[in-house]
Amino acid sequence: MQALLVAGTVLASAASFAADQIIKIGAPLPLTGALSPEGTKLRQGYDLWLDQVNAQGGIKVGKDRHKVQLFFYDYQSNTPKAVQLAEKLITDDKVDFLFSPFGSGATKAASTVAEKNGVPLIASSASSAEVFDQGYKNLFGLYTDNSSLTEPIADLVKTNLPQAKRVAILARNDLYPLSLAQEFEKSAKKRGLEVVYFERYAIGTLDHAAALAKLGATKPDWIVATGYINDLILVRKQLADARIDAKVLTLINGPAYDEWAKAVGKLAENVTTASWFHPVLNYKSDDVFGSTKNFVELFRKKYGIEPDFTQASGAAVGVIIQQAIERAGSTSRDAVRAELQKGGFKTFFAPISFDKTGIANSYIPPVYQLQNGKVTVVYPANIATSQFRTGLGN
Repeated sequence: MQALLVAGTVLASAASFAADQIIKIGAPLPLTGALSPEGTKLRQGYDLWLDQVNAQGGIKVGKDRHKVQLFFYDYQSNTPKAVQLAEKLITDDKVDFLFSPFGSGATKAASTVAEKNGVPLIASSASSAEVFDQGYKNLFGLYTDNSSLTEPIADLVKTNLPQAKRVAILARNDLYPLSLAQEFEKSAKKRGLEVVYFERYAIGTLDHAAALAKLGATKPDWIVATGYINDLILVRKQLADARIDAKVLTLINGPAYDEWAKAVGKLAENVTTASWFHPVLNYKSDDVFGSTKNFVELFRKKYGIEPDFTQASGAAVGVIIQQAIERAGSTSRDAVRAELQKGGFKTFFAPISFDKTGIANSYIPPVYQLQNGKVTVVYPANIATSQFRTGLGN
């Protein structure tokens, strides 16, 4: 399988730089298969960061600047292939650092390869504790843990719907979606809510009608479903087809994406979700973008749309590794790893530091609802653009 070397500026100028003046970063991505929408989004973020850093002459290493090459391989949404390609990137392509595959499951699997070879890996899209409980020293995750999503949503439900008693949960049987669903179960029970339904659906499920019929029969006040864009488009449409209603519907991750909202139309109304980034944020940063606002403007100029959290995540892992290298004044993996462990990175995405397991612990992810056809922030209060609503638009 051939690697895609991205960014013409890198390839065109590589001959004028010595081999040790090129920083190589490997990124296995799901560019085909079920997760291709997410993989494409990550690549857009990587490419925007690459444009900016190489336009400035590359990453500053001591007194010099080193250009960056990104090596992409398509693992076809197949986790074992992601692991094989992570190994290939390290052993054949001799990359200096790795960006993770998409999602917690593939990241956990690939992190074993990175750890074995002593290669720092920045995880762009992993938030499950099961990824970070392995005692690895080379794994660093951009996202906060899943409870940072479930706890505020459960608080919003309990505060705004005090009469709610019954919760139904449908989870994709995959590491991140299942782990997230289990955190929702804990958060609900902590607040005295009864979980009356908890079921898993297989990866690649194309019909949820039977599961949703059982879910609807429990008459829940709050419905939670976890999965990815295509999963949750189908779940939302089939909930409406079956006329299953609830006071609150939480779907993660699909509704954070514009494609999801367009696909379900009016059925998006009042659906609750959460993610780690939104263009409404306004961080000032020490990275190549300078601020959230400037990142959003540059992304819009390049792609003609506003960035969602996955696209932003691709750029964010780039600025983190860049800042770590620049602080270290070296491309030594040991020196860069030591800087990553120190944290304190001021990025356009959020302020990023990591706990001792490597997962981010330095910011609060926003909670959103789709209201009147637009994404609104309902938590935290200091950036909220609307109040939390109950009721659905079936």
